[in-house]
Amino acid sequence: MIIVRVNGREQTFEPAADTSLANMLRDEAGLIGVRVSCAEGECGACTVLLDEQPVTSCLMLAHQAAGREVTTIEGFGSPEHLHPIQQAFIEEQGFQCGFCTPGFIIAAAAFLAENPSPTEAEASIAMSGNICRCGAYPYIVRAVMTAAERLRGATA
Repeated sequence: MIIVRVNGREQTFEPAADTSLANMLRDEAGLIGVRVSCAEGECGACTVLLDEQPVTSCLMLAHQAAGREVTTIEGFGSPEHLHPIQQAFIEEQGFQCGFCTPGFIIAAAAFLAENPSPTEAEASIAMSGNICRCGAYPYIVRAVMTAAERLRGATA
């Protein structure tokens, strides 16, 4: 048995020794925004924040999250009150099919927390760790830049 704080709520899980964090979040917590695409840590679709740092949850064992804080896309905003990054992705068309979008938004949040005033080149490099099979990269970078502006304005 492990205890993990998921999206601000302490939860108890009983994952098998070989269960990935991604599968525990999807199967046991019902957080289907955590996407498993490649299951090899290459695409970034399963990106979550672990103690505010981005990780590919398909490569991490669930037991490694014991006693830690996990944030998934479900922990960002709500349908009524979107997080500024989510809103920017919608406005700038930073998604096509939407499958990769949760991982990109999580990666963008971690990037902007470390670099609140990025250049477009920096945003592009930061997002290159995630794969969008639809090719929405220019829109994704634009969404990150828009979100950066809004987040800076919110703290000013």
